[in-house]
Amino acid sequence: MAQIITFLALSLLVLTLTLVQAQQHPVAPRRARSRARVFIESQCQTTLYPTLCVKCLSPYVPSFTKTLSHRQLAQIALKVTLVRAETTQAYINGVAQRLNRTKGPEARSVKECLDQINDGVDQLTKCIKEAQHIKEDGGSSSEFTWHASNVQTWMSTALTDASMCIDGISGRAIGGKTKALIKARVLNLQQVTSIALALFNRFAARFRAAHLLKP
Repeated sequence: MAQIITFLALSLLVLTLTLVQAQQHPVAPRRARSRARVFIESQCQTTLYPTLCVKCLSPYVPSFTKTLSHRQLAQIALKVTLVRAETTQAYINGVAQRLNRTKGPEARSVKECLDQINDGVDQLTKCIKEAQHIKEDGGSSSEFTWHASNVQTWMSTALTDASMCIDGISGRAIGGKTKALIKARVLNLQQVTSIALALFNRFAARFRAAHLLKP
């Protein structure tokens, strides 16, 4: 009986000390999401892959103390896509070099896929350079239309390049593991490119609605 009373007394003492410490050192509230983070999350909902979109773009949030403009977000998405394209290009190039000794159908299929990705990298590089000519306010209507049209055309071409690569390696010429690894990377690139195009299209649509449709 005495042992039970002692145990209860110790338990009560521990509980009292815990409550006192909690009052003296309250748990810090979670830091509110920045406006930039909220903006990215809301814009990503307009894409086909919102979760991937947030994952790719959220690392850039600390660079902005307040929020992002639609133009800035579109340009960031373009840069993220180019980096993804270049890493995919490097991977497929490595596979192509390993298979080059065989000169068989597998090597040819990978080489054709690499050609498509190489073209996609070129298209995305041109997109970024072209997008840099677009001013924060869009500039004049004719100037904006020219630059935006080029970006949209080249991004669509890069998206097609990724699709053609996937289609080209889907046959029986490539072994299961090699095919799966390439398709996974190119499919991810295709999705990221789709995200960037969607965000740029949204920026372009907002500009046109605000400027081109005015009487």
